[in-house]
Amino acid sequence: MNPYVPILFLFALGIAFAVVSVLVFGFIGPKRYNRAKLDSYECGIEPSPVAQGGGRVPVKYYVTAMLFIIFDVESLFLLPFAVAFDRLGLFALVEMVLFVLTVFIAYAYVWRRGGLEWD
Repeated sequence: MNPYVPILFLFALGIAFAVVSVLVFGFIGPKRYNRAKLDSYECGIEPSPVAQGGGRVPVKYYVTAMLFIIFDVESLFLLPFAVAFDRLGLFALVEMVLFVLTVFIAYAYVWRRGGLEWD
């Protein structure tokens, strides 16, 4: 038997479960539509009309998103290191210290420039 058959079976089972769930609950689910459910949700605030060019979004939102991505990627690199720490040796330890130091310098720079303050 091919070793990939169980993987393909689980993949097909997952897709079938997702499709069946969406279809069945679309038919048997409650259908109580009203204006509040069809409106876009903005944290409980009444939606406001958008200006003619799409409106302006403060740069702080993008800076916050980029900071989140930076520290999320850092955790992605730290996890495999932590799992295989005992087998990697001193070279990997030095490399990880340099990596964390580089990220910390970037964090200190953003903190010093006021990128973490939300006005």
